[in-house]
Amino acid sequence: MPFVNADTLPMNLIISLLSGFITALIGITPPGLLNMTAAKVNLKEGKRNAIWFVFGAVIIIFFQAYLAILFARVINIRPDIIILLREIGFGIFGALTVYFLWIAKKPKIKKAKIKKSSKKKRFFLGMLLSALNFFPIPYYVFVSITLSSYHIFSFNASSILTFVIGAVLGSTLVFYFYITFFQKIEDKADYLLRNMNTIIGSITGVVSIITLFNIIRYYLR
Repeated sequence: MPFVNADTLPMNLIISLLSGFITALIGITPPGLLNMTAAKVNLKEGKRNAIWFVFGAVIIIFFQAYLAILFARVINIRPDIIILLREIGFGIFGALTVYFLWIAKKPKIKKAKIKKSSKKKRFFLGMLLSALNFFPIPYYVFVSITLSSYHIFSFNASSILTFVIGAVLGSTLVFYFYITFFQKIEDKADYLLRNMNTIIGSITGVVSIITLFNIIRYYLR
């Protein structure tokens, strides 16, 4: 049985926890359906119902992140699959960049209409809207493989679970921030929504360039 340094194990778990936490902060902080709905529920029905909504949402996020990393662990040992996914990803991100920067119409800001409801219904609404949001799955696949390539994250059971817990904590913090401070940042949130196409297009453009660089480096090595 290989020797395991007990001193490094807590540090690895701390790094995994922080990696999941920061990854969630980056992924969920931009205004979106989940965090904006949580804020609207708080304004219309109070913090208790909003927290129940968040609770339902983060349960689904837990399973999405966990399944995504398990999938990433499978493909991480297959370099041929990784390069294929990079090539597919380059095509997708390149197309998204063109779409959001030059084709997509400027989004219109619609005031969400929230009907008062019970906390049980808000809990299941959080689960439903979170389940309909498929972005976390490819996001956590991409991030976990990238972190693994830099030896920041490893695909062992304890690190995976700790990373996912960190992602749930980070998501919960962002939701709580929206619930608590939404009225103070509403103008900035509206500004971000009005310019969301440019923001998304710029992000996908940067990702496309990085992905293309990694593809070229793979074939030239």
